[in-house]
Amino acid sequence: QVQLVESGGGLVQPGGSLRLSCAASGSRVGINTMGWFRQAPGKQRELVATITSGGSSNYAGSVKGRFTISRDNAKNTVYLQMDSLKPEDTAVYYCLAVVFNIEYQGRGTQVTVSS
Repeated sequence: QVQLVESGGGLVQPGGSLRLSCAASGSRVGINTMGWFRQAPGKQRELVATITSGGSSNYAGSVKGRFTISRDNAKNTVYLQMDSLKPEDTAVYYCLAVVFNIEYQGRGTQVTVSS
């Protein structure tokens, strides 16, 4: 069983930045894919970004050029640097990890972009 704990959410003004972190524990093998998805009230879940253990990353079109995903394999930790935040980025952000094709997710951290 993999446990994921997110941190770093909060309230930020439009144009501001936040950095989310997610620490994974409990996996007996390396975690291939880690990433983030978000869900805003009344909207469908959106996969924001993913990164493999080799460093290959993918981004949703809505965040490309503004968000940067990175990871520290030694610490089983994934980060999401969010810059130039917009009100439409407001959502609960969840960390995810894929181990042997099983997806695990954290409890989420709230990000609110508002003036």
